[in-house]
Amino acid sequence: MATDITVDPVLTPSMRRDIVYLWVLATNAGGSVGFLPPTTAAVVRPVANHMFRQCTAGAQHLLVAREGDHLQGWVVLEMNAMPIVRHWAWFKRLMVLPSLQGRGVGRRLYAAAVEYARRLDLEQLYLTCRSGTGLSEFYSRLGWEEVGVMPSNLRMIDGSYRDEIYMRLVLTRADTING
Repeated sequence: MATDITVDPVLTPSMRRDIVYLWVLATNAGGSVGFLPPTTAAVVRPVANHMFRQCTAGAQHLLVAREGDHLQGWVVLEMNAMPIVRHWAWFKRLMVLPSLQGRGVGRRLYAAAVEYARRLDLEQLYLTCRSGTGLSEFYSRLGWEEVGVMPSNLRMIDGSYRDEIYMRLVLTRADTING
């Protein structure tokens, strides 16, 4: 069976549970997805519930990768409410089941999210990533450019700090975009 990508799936109780479960697994496997290991569903669930409310309101678009009824990964496009910044969105929390890493699920999910952003007529996507993870190099290979750094913005569980790196992907080369 092939992996299917769905945009804005129905957030059934089982879908919500699977999203939280995957978020916990990805975090505890060392993923840079907003929490520090070890984490639990009880820690992740309030943040996930906020995301679900934002998705229901149309402020965020959730894309999920599934094989049959099995969730394989997900990513969010967080829209901007203010008119002056509606031409871009945040690309957030791309994650795949740790057991499926390296099998192309993440790249397919990424490509679907970028294509969906283009269908929404977005001109740019932004993301943040944690220094020391290799993510900025990964996204650079996909055409993203580093546009800023917040030094020591992220405090790790051991008390050390990491920089938060801001990156941009230009989806259109309109004359109005300087870069």
